[in-house]
Amino acid sequence: MAGVAADRANAAMLQASNHRCTYLNESESMSKKILTPQAAQELLAQGAVLVDIRGADEYAREHIAAARHMPMEQLSSQGMPHNDANAVIFHCRSGNRTVMNAGVLDNCASCEVYILEGGLDGWKKAGLPVVTDASQPLELQRQVQIGAGSMILLGVILGTTVAPGWYALSGFVGAGLIMAGVTGFCGLARVLMKMPWNKNSAA
Repeated sequence: MAGVAADRANAAMLQASNHRCTYLNESESMSKKILTPQAAQELLAQGAVLVDIRGADEYAREHIAAARHMPMEQLSSQGMPHNDANAVIFHCRSGNRTVMNAGVLDNCASCEVYILEGGLDGWKKAGLPVVTDASQPLELQRQVQIGAGSMILLGVILGTTVAPGWYALSGFVGAGLIMAGVTGFCGLARVLMKMPWNKNSAA
């Protein structure tokens, strides 16, 4: 019995070690494919293609001039159209979305695939130019965050100063956010999309 237990323990340790090695290899491979803004700029000069995976509202407000807009949803379902580029560099706002979707993005193109370190924010911190259209509304996600946060705060303030019943407003908004996270449906986002400033935004 002791021998069987020892064998099982050794097998578990070997499996954990193999998993750790696989994780490290993936991490090392990923680090090799992440480009600094300066390195990305050099690669673009050599014929690489820069692809912005953010939503249309984010791209309309601010983007890198050389970037082509292909939202993540499109890339996930259709991949990239054929092109003669020798490399593709994907980016989002901060780099988190591209890293999280690295596996999908790596299969989207037939050439070398890279990720822009720090995304659009990293590009700007490096002092590189971007195209900004201040007439475009804030991206919808930020509008939802501002709207939901404001209503929760209002519910707390009114619940404290006017009547406790106002706390229900904060609870209602919080429940709505949880539901949005679980189902992917956000009622507040749907309402905001119908607002005049969003209807007039660039496609």
